[in-house]
Amino acid sequence: MERAYMPLNFTMSLMSVLEFLMWVALGTIFWLKGFQRRFPAMNAYLLLRVLSMPVMLGFLYLQAQPSLPQEIFFPLYFYSYWTVYVASAVMLYFICIEVYRAALAPFSGLSRLGTVVFRWAALASVIVSLATIARDHHGAAHIIPDIAIGLMRSVSILELCLLGFLCLSMNVLRLSVRDLPFGIALGFGLMSANDFIQASLIVSNLSLNAPLQFFYETMILVSLGIWLGYFVQPEQVREPLVMPANSTIYRWNEIAAALGHGTKIAVRQPANGFFLTDVERVVEKVLTRNLQGNESK
Repeated sequence: MERAYMPLNFTMSLMSVLEFLMWVALGTIFWLKGFQRRFPAMNAYLLLRVLSMPVMLGFLYLQAQPSLPQEIFFPLYFYSYWTVYVASAVMLYFICIEVYRAALAPFSGLSRLGTVVFRWAALASVIVSLATIARDHHGAAHIIPDIAIGLMRSVSILELCLLGFLCLSMNVLRLSVRDLPFGIALGFGLMSANDFIQASLIVSNLSLNAPLQFFYETMILVSLGIWLGYFVQPEQVREPLVMPANSTIYRWNEIAAALGHGTKIAVRQPANGFFLTDVERVVEKVLTRNLQGNESK
């Protein structure tokens, strides 16, 4: 394990403390408003950030002190950091499912079908990530970061796809930009884009005080500020959605609800004049036979 960390300067330390205070504020407002009942995975993620961040900052400070035994404190920080990183990636996956279900709450069929798609996408991402790592044959000190980064990259793609889906289908879903599910997706979308920008520009053993790190931390603070705005404002209650029976999304929802349940769907066909004429003829024949039978008796 190469030592790639160093003490934070005053500005970065101040931004890190501000980030921690914003996480605490977010968690407090989230819990006071009872959002944890609707978004339990988001609640677990906020709890993880609030509890782990001061511990990680303490480990970072200790491992950067030359007077302390680095063979103890640096591995402690290294494994703690990547453990929290992997746990965050797993929680973010379940948060994507929660946001998707909340946004498509009026469409139970599409919500259930989308959840199945999320599960298959996660399974495929894990298989691809593990296969890539096994082929590269890295040392033991690189396997954990490679797994964690691969999982986080897959979840980040899901977050960006979810945000794009909500933006493109807001009118159809009757979803407002003020709705909490959209706000959560927006914050995670910005964080994911921030991660991809950093991953494309980062170099080996980049200093924590480099200008790129300041940009990265700034974008995190912006995302947290967006969440604070959504959490503080009164939540907008979505009105009951009334869709015409011939609408496309209504038919898709009915088909998605029937998939896997063997449910028969009655599809309305346009009226056909020739078909109605044939039915009338059949009815007349039946009535004529019944009348003839009654007269013979």
